[in-house]
Amino acid sequence: MARMKFICDAERCIECNGCVTACKNEHEVPWGVNRRRVVTLNDGVPGEKSISVACMHCSDAPCMAVCPVQCFYRTDEGVVLHDKDVCIGCGYCSYACPFGAPQFPGQGTFGVRGKMDKCTFCAGGPEENGSQAEFEKYGRNRLAEGKLPACAEMCSTKALLAGDGDVVADIFRTRVVQRGKGAEVWGWGTAYGSKPAKPQGDAS
Repeated sequence: MARMKFICDAERCIECNGCVTACKNEHEVPWGVNRRRVVTLNDGVPGEKSISVACMHCSDAPCMAVCPVQCFYRTDEGVVLHDKDVCIGCGYCSYACPFGAPQFPGQGTFGVRGKMDKCTFCAGGPEENGSQAEFEKYGRNRLAEGKLPACAEMCSTKALLAGDGDVVADIFRTRVVQRGKGAEVWGWGTAYGSKPAKPQGDAS
């Protein structure tokens, strides 16, 4: 069984926000909720990078670990979903998620937290596939229709990849090899610095 995953190629992302718009349009996401967003590092500086961020459907999801009512569940394809009928809006998942995926629509005068909303990998929810109830709570179930998430399909530069994790990894690996950057594509030099040059005559 395929395990669905996202990956964003920072070398290709042009910060067009097409993925964000596609998601909001496909699922009629309420105002103030952004299931997907584009983050730019070093904005306006030469070498700036942008990546599209949403729920990464973690294999060991911290949101699932901290939810006191266990509203999260994982599908056979590895997609992390939640049941809005069980969610109590406590916000623990929001604190636990390193990607800021859980979103809470502000309701009422003082912005009282409502039911949590997040990226579903276009896989709907616990309701019957394709039903109106599923669409109203979770948006369109594109996976049940044999389609990929709308955000990835609408990415004009194919920076955002989605699908079977093994296939997505192979595509990205091929790109990295063709660029010839090696480990630097993962930010190794930024995190650990470059290896110091060996003195001449040092055989070690």
